[in-house]
Amino acid sequence: MTKYVKGKIVKGTVTGIESYGVFLSFDEYYSGLIHISEISHGFVKNITDFVNVGDIIYVKILDVDEESNHLKLSIKDIPYKNGKHKPRRKIQETSSGFKTLAHQLPIWIEENLKKARN
Repeated sequence: MTKYVKGKIVKGTVTGIESYGVFLSFDEYYSGLIHISEISHGFVKNITDFVNVGDIIYVKILDVDEESNHLKLSIKDIPYKNGKHKPRRKIQETSSGFKTLAHQLPIWIEENLKKARN
């Protein structure tokens, strides 16, 4: 019986990144692909926001092609980096909001106009 079965979570090394997905290597026989649609539930603008070449990550096996020793993979629903995700920080709105920017903008414009004239 093979050690790579559908539904199992295994560790692999990122060997390549293309616009459509991430390539991984597992051993001297098996390789796999995480299609861009299996990276996140949200829109993925840049795959390197999630992984980089050389990263060792956990992946979930979606399908195994025993003939070509190729795995279809996903990281969408698992903690793929050492079992940990960085928690997202909620943005705290300040009481002044954009008022500081609205106050400073005319000053910055005037300063840059003076520099441009000189």
